[in-house]
Amino acid sequence: MDIVEYETEDFLSESAICIFLISTYNVEGPLDWFYKWLEDTRYDFRVDKQALSKMKFAIFGLGDSAYGDQFCIQPRNIDKWLGQLGAKRLYPLGEGDKNSDQEKNFEAWKKSLVDMLFDPSYALNNVSSNLNYDSYSESDSDSDNNNNSDTEMVDVEDIGALAPKLQAARKSKEKEEFVYKNSNGRPKRTLSEQEVPINEPKEMVTPMLRKSLTKQGYKVVGSHSGVKICRWTKSALRGRGSCYKFCFYGIQSHRCLETTPSLACSNKCVFCWRHHTNPVGKEFVWKVDPPEMIFSECLSNHYKMINEMKGIPGIRADRFQEAFNVRHCALSLVGEPILYPHINEFIKLLHDRHISSFMVCNAQHPSRLRALDKVTQLYVSVDASTKESLKKIDRPLFKDFWERFLECLDILSQKGQRTVYRLTLVKDYNTEEIANYVELVRRGKPDFIEVKGVTYCGYGGASKLTMANVPYHNEVISFVKHLNENLGDTYEIATEHSHSCSILIANTKFKINNKWYTWIDYDKFFELLEKGEHFTSLDYIAPTPSWALFGSPEAGFNPEDQRFYRKSKKNNNSVKNGGC
Repeated sequence: MDIVEYETEDFLSESAICIFLISTYNVEGPLDWFYKWLEDTRYDFRVDKQALSKMKFAIFGLGDSAYGDQFCIQPRNIDKWLGQLGAKRLYPLGEGDKNSDQEKNFEAWKKSLVDMLFDPSYALNNVSSNLNYDSYSESDSDSDNNNNSDTEMVDVEDIGALAPKLQAARKSKEKEEFVYKNSNGRPKRTLSEQEVPINEPKEMVTPMLRKSLTKQGYKVVGSHSGVKICRWTKSALRGRGSCYKFCFYGIQSHRCLETTPSLACSNKCVFCWRHHTNPVGKEFVWKVDPPEMIFSECLSNHYKMINEMKGIPGIRADRFQEAFNVRHCALSLVGEPILYPHINEFIKLLHDRHISSFMVCNAQHPSRLRALDKVTQLYVSVDASTKESLKKIDRPLFKDFWERFLECLDILSQKGQRTVYRLTLVKDYNTEEIANYVELVRRGKPDFIEVKGVTYCGYGGASKLTMANVPYHNEVISFVKHLNENLGDTYEIATEHSHSCSILIANTKFKINNKWYTWIDYDKFFELLEKGEHFTSLDYIAPTPSWALFGSPEAGFNPEDQRFYRKSKKNNNSVKNGGC
């Protein structure tokens, strides 16, 4: 039975055995009403402390250990409050960690529970309903003790007879508390069959995770990195159009390496198209692979995947040959690349090979952002403009996520290099906060603002997004125009890639003699970098082609390519020149 369909007041007369499977939500969820009702009932002085004495229960909680002390917080509290209201706990609280074998943990807990239920003498007589919890506050204990105390005096002579029993009970209690504290206040979760040495870092990618990522088309490199061929790389190789980054900045999609040296992330964004199959963490606590190995293996795996495409119909020979000379690297595949401890060394390896670097971060690691060396272009994901909406959309691990977010924007304004805000629009989540976005732009002073409609890719599990949350291109245009009007004369709408529902707002310093210069002169960038002198984003600009400009007939589609239309009733495999 779904708990939201159960009448909460019926709990007060419930006498059945109740088995709860409870997930943990760090934002609003279906459990909220029951959770709040039970908390209010527990602390309502009018409610009898044995109000649930007829109930027998067991709870298995589901959560993500990456959230630290918030892991399974709701199942733990429900387990505690039910016990405090007199309900009889049939079996200790079980917990399943998303980052471990959750199903295996549940099966082990379920088997033990069922075995116990078929042993009535144990189930009815030997399971205590008053387990100690470190999370019980002193006020809880004092209140309960005061309510249950009586004024009867104990005869001194009786104490002698009770002493052996009291001593045995005290030793038993000390033993229970020792076991409890050494289990971190809850039943231990079995993470693997083998014990892991405390001082030896684990590998980030577990066999199960490696299998999942490989199934999605990733090539896992080492123990924490990955590479994958972007769909725009495949499209560009066939002359069917390139990524919006080509339209905006001149990045050739067929010569772009999409990779990450850290598959782990510090957010669990609702629109993440990786379906949260990657690890999460606040810091890099895993085994660290050397940057030289990661770079070499990423490049090697990328070229292998390119080579596998040689037999695909329509591959252009010239671009296929060029693809084996990577010129750009998008550090945005999945996870948080800036988490990798040797990220600056990795970027240097790229630059030494004259491969441009496009670094994307989620604005949750200010110290790492401050220490980051110069890259070709630095992105910060600005997924919302208020603390509440950012928590709802990004679902960050850090409690001080908003303060970290703002600090990163401040750092961005001081970087003195080419910077970009990336806004992903999700209808009913973050499209109504124009004034707040304006304040964030003024704070970080980015060179460019990318605004893109969210891409729907069959969300499921923890995400509630549907196609109804995906904005049309005209809705993205409307949002951008409204935002641009409120930004004043410092910014203007520059380019557009309608196929991606993407628009670029640029600082007017890139509009010289009424002509936009949003593209990058990559050779100039490396020339300046090798000189070791200070330079700014205006020192390596290139003119934006007319077909990429906002409002152009091509709407961001390169006329040198041919737009491919899928089969339809009216048109079978038709190809048109230009257009979008």
